[in-house]
Amino acid sequence: MRRLREVVIAGVGLTRFDIYDGEKGHVFKEGYELGMEAVLNALQEADMEWKHIQAAFCGTVYQNTGSGHQAVDQIGMTGIPIVNVENACSSGASAFRLAYQSIATELYDIVLAFGYEKMPRGFIKSTAWPIWQRQMGFNVQPANYAKGAIRYMEETGATEEDFARVTVKNRKNGVLNPYARFQKEVSMEEVLSSRMVAKPMRLLHCCPLADGGAAIILCSKDKLKLKGKVITVAASILNSGVYGSETGGTGTTYGGGSVRIHEDLVELSAKQAWEMSGYGPEDMDVVEAYDTMAPGELWDIEKLGFCKKGEAPGLLQEGALDINGRLPVNTDGGLMSRGHPLGATASAQIIEIYKQLRGEAGLRQVPIDPKIGLAHSMGAGPNSAITILKR
Repeated sequence: MRRLREVVIAGVGLTRFDIYDGEKGHVFKEGYELGMEAVLNALQEADMEWKHIQAAFCGTVYQNTGSGHQAVDQIGMTGIPIVNVENACSSGASAFRLAYQSIATELYDIVLAFGYEKMPRGFIKSTAWPIWQRQMGFNVQPANYAKGAIRYMEETGATEEDFARVTVKNRKNGVLNPYARFQKEVSMEEVLSSRMVAKPMRLLHCCPLADGGAAIILCSKDKLKLKGKVITVAASILNSGVYGSETGGTGTTYGGGSVRIHEDLVELSAKQAWEMSGYGPEDMDVVEAYDTMAPGELWDIEKLGFCKKGEAPGLLQEGALDINGRLPVNTDGGLMSRGHPLGATASAQIIEIYKQLRGEAGLRQVPIDPKIGLAHSMGAGPNSAITILKR
């Protein structure tokens, strides 16, 4: 098997995740402007010019045709290949993986992976299900997750209070993140008294949508200009579902039916990530788990192998998942506080791990001098993407 070249991160860039519709005091920005802003921020941090970028991969979901081209056009078209990637909520991680592979296989030396989104308002209008399933409500995410949450509660004894603690923790972390949409803590009482959306999912169990952009420049080690701690890609995994496997804990079995006959999608991607990196759950110092709905964080860290099924609520309650805990999870506020611009979400997760490993996370910096971390995202399809970074 061919040995892959080491790939490092040269620089990252983010925009504030917010609503950019020009209404109620909000600034108006087009989606491609958010992508451009994130790319320019990454170039500045990397101490590189646009002419150094040899290829670009752009993750979006609800943008126009040629979304990556539109953002790049604001900077300067130089003839490089631009590939637009739509892979639902894993679009940004999918773009990252393509960039990583392009450098690891020595096709290019410096590659841009970025994602952005200007989200439609209301429920995510996913078309990843057949029309008959959409008409039955399968693509209404709160309802879909509610089904998985009920099953999780029945199998583990988890409660609505456990789900509320996820929201409380992540909103507290988000206050420390200037790029997060929500900058205000919430109490258990506020979460549990918020209106019911799809029992047992309440409004504050659901992540907010947002507009935003995130960009990551990857390169071979000899092209790195950024000073300080060098962050290397230890694993970049993407896989889809297997017929008869569960779609990420939502209670739906891929391919129909209710009997799970293959390992879960997240468990499969975790297994591949551990094999590729040579590390295991016990080695991770900081984690970005996929929390599009509050209970998702709990079953996500269980499926990733950080604890046994049903143990995550206890870890959360005892503070193990806090910034100062032994396994900090979603230190930037996660989707629950940062917001969820689909094309940028997975990229922002990777950026948070990068910032933590470099010691640049500011007030939310974990105190354990982290050396390795993992980011996991899910997407309709289904898709599961895992990125492991180390220094």
